[in-house]
Amino acid sequence: MKTHNLFANIPVDLTEEFFETIIMHKSLRIERIISKAHASPKSGWYDQNQNEWIILLKGEALLEFEDNANVHLSIGDYIHIPKHCRHKVAWTAEHIETIWLAVHYD
Repeated sequence: MKTHNLFANIPVDLTEEFFETIIMHKSLRIERIISKAHASPKSGWYDQNQNEWIILLKGEALLEFEDNANVHLSIGDYIHIPKHCRHKVAWTAEHIETIWLAVHYD
């Protein structure tokens, strides 16, 4: 058995948002996402076929939903996003990495 650390091996170059699958099994995927001053494209929405549960482990972010609701996330905040709930990332912190743990499931 080998242990891992969610705060280790953070890429130095975060020009692009970093996605790392930690566990994938049947209808479950757990991933670590690292953002720094990233946002979703201006046009379009995430419209996922699975439910998503997210916890913010470090940093700060703002989620925007199609119904014009905004959700500000800080360290320790978590949210459940039902499948097909259209959303996007409005912004993530510029001065520090934002580390997300995302659980996708049916």
